[in-house]
Order: sequence, then C-alpha cells, then structure tokens
Amino acid sequence: MQKKLLARAALMVFAAAALLAVGYVAGTHRPAAGEASAAVTTTPGDKVDPKTGRKVLYWHDPMVPAQHFDKPGKSPFMDMQLEPVYADEGGSSTGIKIDSGLQQNLGIRYATVRRQETSDGFDAVGTTQFDESQSDVVQTRVTGYIDRLYASAPMQRIAKGAPIASLFVPDWLAPQEEYLALRRGGMDSSMLEASRARMRALSIPEGIIAALDSTGKAQTHIVLSSPETGVISELNVRDGAMVTPGQTLAKVAGLSKLWLIVEIPEALALSVRPGMSVDATFAGDPAQHFKGQLREILPGISTTSRTLQARLELDNSTFRLTPGMLMRVRVAGKKAESRLLVPSEAVITTGKRSVVILKNGDGRLQPATVTVGNDIGNDTEVLGGLNDGDTVVASGQFLIDSEASLKSVLPRLASGSAPSVTGTTSATTGGSAPTSAPAATQTYETIGKVENVTPKDITFSHQPVPALGWPAMTMTFNKPASDAFADVKPGQTMHFVFRQSDDGYQLTKVEAAGGAK
Repeated sequence: MQKKLLARAALMVFAAAALLAVGYVAGTHRPAAGEASAAVTTTPGDKVDPKTGRKVLYWHDPMVPAQHFDKPGKSPFMDMQLEPVYADEGGSSTGIKIDSGLQQNLGIRYATVRRQETSDGFDAVGTTQFDESQSDVVQTRVTGYIDRLYASAPMQRIAKGAPIASLFVPDWLAPQEEYLALRRGGMDSSMLEASRARMRALSIPEGIIAALDSTGKAQTHIVLSSPETGVISELNVRDGAMVTPGQTLAKVAGLSKLWLIVEIPEALALSVRPGMSVDATFAGDPAQHFKGQLREILPGISTTSRTLQARLELDNSTFRLTPGMLMRVRVAGKKAESRLLVPSEAVITTGKRSVVILKNGDGRLQPATVTVGNDIGNDTEVLGGLNDGDTVVASGQFLIDSEASLKSVLPRLASGSAPSVTGTTSATTGGSAPTSAPAATQTYETIGKVENVTPKDITFSHQPVPALGWPAMTMTFNKPASDAFADVKPGQTMHFVFRQSDDGYQLTKVEAAGGAK
C-alpha cells in the first residue's frame, strides 16, 4: 500500500513538472509582436530594426522613457543598451491592447460618439419669490385712530376685500354735518356741490358721501380692506394707535403670480438670453410642471455661488406654490443644432486638458485630447478631437484619472495585469526592459555590489527589482546628502532602499546585505 502511494506521488510530481515545462516553452516561444498583429508597412525613409525587420518609432532608455533617440546605442544615463519601440507593439502612436479577460474584470464599457440634434439648453435650480409688482400698500390720507385691527400678524394670509383695520376719523364729522344742514335748509344745488367738493378734499370716500343723502347720518369710521389675495408682508400698527396722512399701515403681497429666480452657472452666463423657455418642477411633486419664459437677466454675478440670476413670472392662480420653494429648472435653447456628443462619464478632466480613451479599429486603446463644450443632460458636447462613430471608454476611468496615469497605467494594462491606483508602475510588452513611472512616495529595495562611491552618488551592480520590472543591471543612485552613507565602500555587497525623485532615483537606506529583511 505504501509503495502505491509513493508511486502515485512521484507520478503527480512528474506531471506538474511536465506542465511547467510546456508553459515555459509556450511562453518563451510565443510569436513575435509583428507576427501576432497586423503587419506595419515600411517605406524607405522609415527606421527598421536590422534584427527583426520591424518598423521602429524610436529608441529609448526604459529608465528615462521621455527621452527618444533616432538610432540604437548605449544609454547615456546608465550601463545598458537603448531599447526599440516598435510601431506594431503599442507605441505612443498606436495605443495598447488590453486582454479581454482583464477588460471584463475591470468593468470597462464602451460608448459610441454620435451626432445629434439638441437644443442649447441646460439644467439649473431656482427659488420662488414674491412678485414685487403684485405688492400693494395700505395707507391712510387722514389723521385718525385704529378703532379695530382685524389682521393679527405679518405673513397672515388674506383674501381680496377682507378687512385689515377699522379707522376712526374725527375730522370727518364737521364737513358731513355741514352738508346735512345745508341739505335740510333747502340750499340750492351749487351750495351742496361745493360742500361735496370740500368733503372730497378731506379724502372722504365717495361711498360715504353718497350715503349721506340716503341715510342722513354722518359716518366717522372707515374700514381699510385688502386690495389683493395674498399675505400681509408688513403690519406696522396696533389697536388704538394713531395714524397720520401718508403712513403705511400694512403691505399685502399677492400670490396669484410669483417670481422664479434661476441661478445660472457663470460658465453659461454668455449663452443666456431673455425669452428662453423654462420648464420648472417642484421636488415635492415632480409631476407638476410650471412653464414660462425668462423675462430679464439680472445684472451681476454672485460672489459666493458664482451664478448669474435670471427672473421669470410663474402663474400661481391655484395658489399651489409659495415663496421660498426650490425648483428644478430646465432652460431650453431657442433652436436645435447638430452637436457631437459623448457620455460625460467618458471625459477625464486633468485640470489642464480634457482626455478620452479612444478605441482604435484594431482594438487598441490610446488617450486622445478633446475640446469639450457644454453639458447636455448626461452627455457632453465635443468641439474637437473626435469624429462621429468613434468608440471611447465609458467606464473604468478611475484607473487613468490623471495625466500621470495616462502615461503609466496604460502600458501596464497591455501586460494583462490589473494596475494599482496608488504607487503605479508599468511594464512593456514583448519581454523588453520596462518603462516606469512610480509614485514619489513609493520605495523599492534590492541587493547589489558597490562599484563606485562619490559625494553625490553610489553606483551598484544590483539584482533585479521585481516591483519595477527591472532586470539585473549596473546603475547609479543619488545620495540624499554628500556625507550620507559614509561607511559604504566599493566592493561591499549592500542591501539598499530607494525612491524616485525629480532628479532621478535617490537612496533612502543602505545597510549590509545581512541586515536585509
């Protein structure tokens, strides 16, 4: 029984070794990039690699990828040969290709750039306010006393014709009694008309004057009523208070019409014109729509919200709206125009430019700088950089949300490995030395032999750095200070830690190889 178990174990080990060998052979003898992809046509003026016959865009040092060279040779930055960047393996002019499985894992979606007839409209917010043109002032033209106050407090709703206050006017008594005496004495009509004119001059209403002939009694009280249905926005008197000519007793703000003040973003201030149609909805009842047209654009930009205010009139004859309501507003343009649209989520804003990830006809991806216009719903207008029918990446931009990511994450996607959002590194295809763009705070470590020491730097013949994809090479690293690592001598084998800085790669720690963790 034990012999059978040993034989079975030996067979499994042999099978595993065979599978590893097959995988190694398949990986090391895969077709060249030029064979796997479509052939690139070369012309007599093109640069061609004499070893492979493939078209070369340029040569570069993978450690300094931004520096391009027109011919092969030794790198001026470190002890290694320049690497060619082929036209058919994802150089800067053709983009990179992402494995389909990786696309699915990352949730990458695509969208088609389309041309569509759209109006030059935008979404905004607005607030309802009292229509100042509907406000009425209740005043007195005579001296009197508040005999009874019907309104109790400001912001009280009141109907048209409802009483606000009863006013006692003692000065009205004498002219009325004089008129009644002349009438009883049989005076001619000219005397009576003169007496009526005197009462009108004392601001006695025509209704009271006409009532003298029918009732024969003088009236010294007048009821002041509301001229409009709305609310009492101001109440400036109390019971028993004395009032003087021209004094404002109350103000009534009408509710049959309201103003809607629309907050327009500063970026759209130049495109707004009076007469543009507005469709407003209240958040509490989105089914109710209130329509109107911009009546006037108010001057001045708010320094706090950076918005321009526009005003329009809303019909509120049903009294459903009240001042202070927040409204969602859609401002429509006067005419529809043909515009090139792309989903807003596909546009990456770097701060200096706008970028989309464009999918080429062969399935490769590359960043494309675009000029964008206004947002139209969930889409963004494209003024330049794309054509109708182009395919762009609509999701997954969190991997490439900055210009640094565009330079470092895209090449890594080509290798078929999911990138990290922080501490990003990259690797090139075809097994050549990688380009790298590590984050400034990311550190790396390896072991190497000290070849040379100067006050400014130390040169190591170091082992590979897997985190950066570096092979074993001889390379010079900067020292943080001239007196740093004073005990390091040529010929020693050291464990060292470094990071990328603006001046290259800088050492942060150097210790004997036995101290490496």
